Amino acid sequence: MTKQTIESIIECLNKNEELDKKFYLVETKILKVLNFKDFFEVLLTEIKNIFDVPYVWISLVKTSEVTKLVRSLEASTVLRRNITIIDRSYFQKLLKNQKTPLLSNSNLEPFYNLIPIKRKHLIGSIAIAPISLDGEIIGSLNQADFSPVRFQPGIDTGLLEHLAVKISLCLSNVTAHEKLKIMAYHDPLTGLLNRRVMNSVLKREFKRSARYENALSILFLDIDNLKRTNDNHGHDAGDTMIKYVAEILLSNCRESDIITRFAGDEFVAILPETSKKDAERLISRIKLYCLEHPLNTDKASIPVSISFGLSSTEDKKIKSTEMLLRQADLNLYNTKRIKHKKPGETTNIINLPVNQ
Repeated sequence: MTKQTIESIIECLNKNEELDKKFYLVETKILKVLNFKDFFEVLLTEIKNIFDVPYVWISLVKTSEVTKLVRSLEASTVLRRNITIIDRSYFQKLLKNQKTPLLSNSNLEPFYNLIPIKRKHLIGSIAIAPISLDGEIIGSLNQADFSPVRFQPGIDTGLLEHLAVKISLCLSNVTAHEKLKIMAYHDPLTGLLNRRVMNSVLKREFKRSARYENALSILFLDIDNLKRTNDNHGHDAGDTMIKYVAEILLSNCRESDIITRFAGDEFVAILPETSKKDAERLISRIKLYCLEHPLNTDKASIPVSISFGLSSTEDKKIKSTEMLLRQADLNLYNTKRIKHKKPGETTNIINLPVNQ
């Protein structure tokens, strides 16, 4: 073995050792993270900085559990710019069921759906390392460079494959923690925020309403015919009705509105920067939608009927979140009394006492 060959081997070993240290740095950073937002931000930032890679991003399969969880979170600018959502069929065709990293530096057009829009024509070579959750490939860690040499096919991908395995293991841990968090804050049947979270959100929006002098309205509502649905069609149909009403509320309200499940068949909709008149228009829209869209199951078409109680900070006697919620509850009670009033029966309207 010549001196030149030995020196070449030593140089190669030193480079691999240096690379190994860099991968270890990334691993130690992501092992400490237990939430999606920080996990992806740390992962992308550290790889970009430590390896001096111009472009680093994550691709997630549209139907994967991780994608659904990520979409339920409030994304940061870093995540919005550096996560692409892709169809599983496209991803499988691209990787050809390959579980090891894929490198390419020519004919990059087939990869364009994977690449964030603004970077497509700036990339000379790309490395795609599949990541998995519980044995199923759910996306990839992607790196790209202006240079066609950086990720040219044929170079050793052992360390990149090792990093992808570590990312997959960490992702499993982060996913488990995010699920526990969602269970703590969300209603398991509808996926809506639960009563506990509703109270804190309502307090936040009430303070914001007072600070900026914007109207805050809330709707207290329940399903009129849930008991009849349970009796006639079974409790599974009743659960389906509750989920269906949740979907109706979400589809008819704005993204800035907060829809929560209060208890049983009761919901509370918090409507920031919404006057009483605008809230009444929303109620009319939801009622019309329910009238035109019954719940269709395999066995029956079930009418959907909802009663509403509305309250607003435009009512000057309301001085707290408790009073706001209580008045909406009372208004719901009054609405239901009027709705179910027998012929000839008089109905007194109950209002919130001024000194409450």
